[in-house]
Amino acid sequence: MAEFYHTINRGVDKRKIFLDDQDRFRFIHDLFEFNDQDLVKTTFYAFSKIKKQVVKIEQKQEKKKPRKLLVNILAFCLMDNHYHLLLEPLIEGGVSKFMKKLNMGYSRYFNTRHERQGTLFEGRYKRVLVKNEAHFIHLPYYIHLNPLDFKFYGWRERKIKNHKEAMKFLEDYRWSSHLDYIGKKNFPSVTQREFLLDFFGGPKEYKRKIREWLQNIDLESIKDISLE
Repeated sequence: MAEFYHTINRGVDKRKIFLDDQDRFRFIHDLFEFNDQDLVKTTFYAFSKIKKQVVKIEQKQEKKKPRKLLVNILAFCLMDNHYHLLLEPLIEGGVSKFMKKLNMGYSRYFNTRHERQGTLFEGRYKRVLVKNEAHFIHLPYYIHLNPLDFKFYGWRERKIKNHKEAMKFLEDYRWSSHLDYIGKKNFPSVTQREFLLDFFGGPKEYKRKIREWLQNIDLESIKDISLE
C-alpha cells in the first residue's frame, strides 16, 4: 500500500482562517498552484488596501510549464477555522514541502488582504500516516462529512434524523472535494481522484457508500487518524 497522510491545520487560538468565499477560493487556488516541485514565482492577485478587494493583475504571463506534483491531493475540506487534506507524497518529503508552501503562501495572502500581522496557524500542521486499508476506507468519508458540523451537530453520534437532507446539504457545500467525487464538477483540477474512485467503484457507488457510512458511523474505527 502506498503512503497516505491525513493532515490538518487550524487557525491560531482557533481563529477563523476563511472569512468569506474570496478567502476560500484563494486557498483552493493555492492547493493547485503550490502543488509543484518548481518554485511558484507569481500569483495572479494583488490587493487594494483602500477597498480591501482582490483585483486581477493585468500583465503578460509567461507560458507555464506542466506541474511536477509534490503530492496527490486525494481529498480536501475547508471549514471556518481549519482544513483537512488527504495526501499521497510523490517524492521524498513531498508532504512537508507542499504543506510548507501552502501554509506560508496562504498566510501571506491572508495577512495582506486583511491587513494583519503575525502567525495565522496555531503551529506546524498535524499529520498522521494512514497505516492500514481499514482506516483508508473510512477517512475520505469522514473528511467530506465534516461540513455537517455547520447544521447537523450530532452527526458523529448518529443523531441525524433526515439523512437525505444531510446529503443535500453536502451537495450544496462547495468547499470540499465531495462534489467532484459524486460526479459534479466543482474544482476538478485540484484533486487526483482516479485511485479513490476506482477503489470505491465510481461516483454513484461512492455517493451510496458515504450515505450508508453516515447512517452507521463508528468513529472508533478512525479515532487514531481523525486528528480531532
